[in-house]
Amino acid sequence: MARREELTDEQWTILEPLIPAPVRRADGRGRPVVHSDRAVLNGILWVLRTGAAWADLPNRFPSGCTCFRRFTRWVKAGVMRHILEALARHLEQAGKIDLSECFIDGTFVVAKKGGSKVGKTKRGKGTKLMVITDAHGLPLAVHTASASPHEVTLVEATLDEAVTLGRPRRLIGDRAYDSDPLDQRLAERGIELIAPHRKGRIRPATQDGRPLRRYRRRWKVERTFAWLNKFKRVITRWDRCIEHYTAFVHLSLAMILLRRHL
Repeated sequence: MARREELTDEQWTILEPLIPAPVRRADGRGRPVVHSDRAVLNGILWVLRTGAAWADLPNRFPSGCTCFRRFTRWVKAGVMRHILEALARHLEQAGKIDLSECFIDGTFVVAKKGGSKVGKTKRGKGTKLMVITDAHGLPLAVHTASASPHEVTLVEATLDEAVTLGRPRRLIGDRAYDSDPLDQRLAERGIELIAPHRKGRIRPATQDGRPLRRYRRRWKVERTFAWLNKFKRVITRWDRCIEHYTAFVHLSLAMILLRRHL
């Protein structure tokens, strides 16, 4: 029986075609491939779930150097995003993704070692993690950015990171997303923005009670963040390279899709 952080045979059957085969040099030089992709991915998943350093990998996995080296190669090739995209589009084609109402939210992630896309806030230096989910809480898009800008300025960049072919028809957020200019720009893209008005709003009201009833279901995106927080490597950013951190987030969301809905 596979351990919790290791892939089952059914899961590996789905993931194996999504991982590119290693390319050997024409002159035959370079390190030989000793460990299978499945064993290495299991090691990466252990680091992702526990948040531990690569050097702390247990002996049942390939060495930390081996796992980190292949992880880096996969990040450069965009493998983690490709896995998330393939799983999301499979669910979309199966009719298991509901784009009639989608939810957006962001969270602050402390960046312990600095790096790119790190900004200052009242809570310290960190990165902003933005996520869009469908009506069931399934992740559709994820975007990492400096924590300094306000979330309302990151909405369109997050939409551009969508891994599904379809786009949300309604986007529901909290008061932070109450913005007339954003409302207009999203309307031009065929998306209705639903967000309760901020206190002290001077401009005329643009939301009525009927659409705002959908706001009651915004807990679904908060539940997605709760699922995401089970992967300790993404709760705190230890990677100076933002591409590495984003790849961990992509892999976390892919595992949420894989374990809950496939």
